[in-house]
Amino acid sequence: MGYFRAMTLGQVFFSFEGRITRTTWWLYGVAALLGLGLVSFALLTIAGLPSERAETFVNVVLLWPTLAVSAKRWHDRDKSGAWLLINLVPVVGWLWALIENGLLAGTPGANRFGAPQTRID
Repeated sequence: MGYFRAMTLGQVFFSFEGRITRTTWWLYGVAALLGLGLVSFALLTIAGLPSERAETFVNVVLLWPTLAVSAKRWHDRDKSGAWLLINLVPVVGWLWALIENGLLAGTPGANRFGAPQTRID
């Protein structure tokens, strides 16, 4: 069956190496980061920071984790993390990324980016 590597939350959010499943991408790359962004924005505006500055701050802080989670999902599809740049193409790019990362299964078994990830420790 092969060696399945578990990741820590730190590896999921800050490392660009390895692979993650669709479930992990939806839970951590979409739900958790979106929730964290909304809560952070709300707290910063309640604390008195203008909404434009709060939004910029939240976006800058969450940029790295967002890129790291997405790169690992591209790896699971056996594609380079450079495919993150597809998001720069208006409309078609983010739709393509959503379909590839959120709907299509990863490659079965090990690929050039490692063994599939099965859980988070």
